[in-house]
Amino acid sequence: MNDKRPAIDLRTGCDCGAVTLTATGQVISMFQCACVNCQRVTGTGHSSVFLFPESGLAVTGAVKTFSRPADSGANFTRHFCPACGTTLYGESSRAPGLCILPAGLFAGQNEWFVPGQLIFARSHQGWDEIADSIPWHESYRPTG
Repeated sequence: MNDKRPAIDLRTGCDCGAVTLTATGQVISMFQCACVNCQRVTGTGHSSVFLFPESGLAVTGAVKTFSRPADSGANFTRHFCPACGTTLYGESSRAPGLCILPAGLFAGQNEWFVPGQLIFARSHQGWDEIADSIPWHESYRPTG
């Protein structure tokens, strides 16, 4: 697991510019997720995301949400731009007070992103190359 947790102060926006997002604070965790939902939403074999305190996130502009039950039994809510559809961040009822941000949303200013694990390796696609130097977990990383 990657122990470096950078402090960030970054501003970005959706593809059309209608929504801006500022993230200020310390990153809690950086990881990749190969769950089927992340594959559908990204159009790739996995998502590259980081866990961040919701209190450090500021969003300007209208945002639309979509909620669904997750395999864990939690409720997962994705926030996106209603005009262009860019995924901005997600929230899980499993992790109150935290949000999940796509590292790619900060393109050009995300050189600090170093994933420390792959979750939901059970649905990983063989054609999607993931570093074998990070731990792979069949679902969530074991706690404890």
